[in-house]
Amino acid sequence: MASITDHEAEQVAKANASGRIPVVLVHGLWLLASSWERWASLFEEAGYAAVLPGWPGDPQTVAEARANPRALAGKTVGRVAAHLDEVLGRLERKPALVGHSFGGLLVQLLAGEGLAEVTVAIDPAPFRGVLPLPLSALRAASPVLVNPLNRTRAVSLSYRQFRYAFANAVSEREARELYDTFAVPAPGAPLFQAALANLNPWTELKVNSDSPARGPLLITSGERDNTVPWAIANAAYKRQARNQGVTEIAEIPGRGHGLTIDGGWREVAETVLAFVKRFT
Repeated sequence: MASITDHEAEQVAKANASGRIPVVLVHGLWLLASSWERWASLFEEAGYAAVLPGWPGDPQTVAEARANPRALAGKTVGRVAAHLDEVLGRLERKPALVGHSFGGLLVQLLAGEGLAEVTVAIDPAPFRGVLPLPLSALRAASPVLVNPLNRTRAVSLSYRQFRYAFANAVSEREARELYDTFAVPAPGAPLFQAALANLNPWTELKVNSDSPARGPLLITSGERDNTVPWAIANAAYKRQARNQGVTEIAEIPGRGHGLTIDGGWREVAETVLAFVKRFT
């Protein structure tokens, strides 16, 4: 059964009708597709067609997600990748893919299948073969990993947990605003999958980094990111750099994991846009 929503189908139809190159923006844990709306406007103004797919079964709004956390539970990386594959399959032009956090992992999975014209992974969650596990990343993931039962649940972050994992590089006032505006429960399954990826030969978190069809790839890292610090992003870059295509990494000074939604989002978006423009 098709998992694509009417809203996603409308975005795809609009992108196809425009004749523009689509830019597909993929969110990660504790956020919804709506967190990309300012990015979508920037890319549309630059001549692209923005497509903002959710994860399968995602509520449309933050209020709905907070009221019904069960709708967010139980989603594995493989299930989300299959959903995104369906969205991409309906596009008439090969898209640019941009993903943040677990969205950054997902776009690398899809690019490895030859589905992207160009890809940007922003502070991406690790895949199998990425070995560093800094203490800050463990602390950021601990609200989920502390309880094995969270694998099948949706888990909310307290403000204090969100402040550490997403908003450590902004003021207290902005951190509160980001939490109130964007934070939603997230499925625990992907974090357990990431934690066990290097121990599980059948993991869904296998990126085909050697694929000749992968295309150009940029990995970015926020200098102050606690959730996906430089060690993780750089290890992913080193594995991806074996590819025959262009592979680059950029560190964004002074930024935390919430760099796609905080007050400095435009600086990050323009860095991403410049890379996309080079190859489209």
